[in-house]
Amino acid sequence: MKIHEYQAKAILARYGVPTPRGEVAFTKDEARAAAVRLGTPVVVVKAQIHAGGRGKAGGVKLARSADEAAEHASRILGMKLVTPQTGAEGRIVHRLLVEEGLDIKRELYLSVLVDRAVEAPVLMASASGGMEIEEVARENPAAILRETIHPAVGLQPYQARKIAFGLGLAPEVAGASVAFFQSLYRAFMETDASLVEINPLVVTGEGKLVALDAKMTFDDNALYRHKELRELRDLDEEDPLEIEASKFGLNYIKLEGSVACMVNGAGLAMSTMDIIKLSGGSPANFLDVGGGASAEQVKNAFKILLSDKNVRAVFINIFGGILRCDVLATGVVNAAKELQIKVPVVVRMEGTNVDQGKQILRDSGLGFTVAAGMKDGAEKVVALAGSSR
Repeated sequence: MKIHEYQAKAILARYGVPTPRGEVAFTKDEARAAAVRLGTPVVVVKAQIHAGGRGKAGGVKLARSADEAAEHASRILGMKLVTPQTGAEGRIVHRLLVEEGLDIKRELYLSVLVDRAVEAPVLMASASGGMEIEEVARENPAAILRETIHPAVGLQPYQARKIAFGLGLAPEVAGASVAFFQSLYRAFMETDASLVEINPLVVTGEGKLVALDAKMTFDDNALYRHKELRELRDLDEEDPLEIEASKFGLNYIKLEGSVACMVNGAGLAMSTMDIIKLSGGSPANFLDVGGGASAEQVKNAFKILLSDKNVRAVFINIFGGILRCDVLATGVVNAAKELQIKVPVVVRMEGTNVDQGKQILRDSGLGFTVAAGMKDGAEKVVALAGSSR
């Protein structure tokens, strides 16, 4: 789950991470009032969407008066911001952060994330703050500093100092950075975050470290422990079909191709998308029905998949363990009848009661294509998606 910048900063501030003073605003009048209360010569009006690159897209503006802050707010609210992270469809701005301006001397990059290769959290930093970290990694990998953190002992002071001196911080700033980095790591661990990113982390004219921007994402599987975090979810920032899928305990991801994928299990989902690409097609989405899906869930899954107007064919790729193949087949047949599916459906299934499942599909009279295996199914669905255009 992602949250907005102002929400992330509020969380970090509770853990002792210095952040600028700021207020959220939903109207231009609220933005004006926030600027008055902040009382600084310069305020920053920042669009709040779940994506980076807002400044380049026109979503971050400086204001030297409360009236100017209101003018910027009026233009940004309702704006469709298109950034590299939003894709061509962009995001509509519904809220703003009005924040005090700071005397910025240096911009740095700092994050804590889970590195699956080493199976541990990693503190990552770069002197190239304010830039997309992917761009820095591509052009100058040596500019990225990394410290692997042992989960049992946490971030050690010597590791924090090593990063600080690697960034070229002055001794007095480097000393203060230890508490800053450890507070950031504590926030990461105690909120079950998968990423905490500060870009930029700034050094002010007074020699203080301040999180000028903040991004946090959380492990969905741990949200049951954090009721207060679940309440920060902004449905305006999520795909409507992903929201609908979550209501039925289904995991749905929107993509850009023409082949809809219904699978059970994340590993099988990845393999399914890979083999569709290998066969010359492109996935339109994938929907994970999980291990114990019922016939009703399969029907709901179909509804969600077919709501995507780009779908030209459906590939159902299921390994029947807890979800028996006959239950899947019954759900597929009932869904096809009720929803009057117009696009070709290819089914590849293996596992418990597979023969009964295949027989249910053949006896339905609905023209399902039953595949002999993953490769066969992928080739057939790609061909059908092309011919159904």
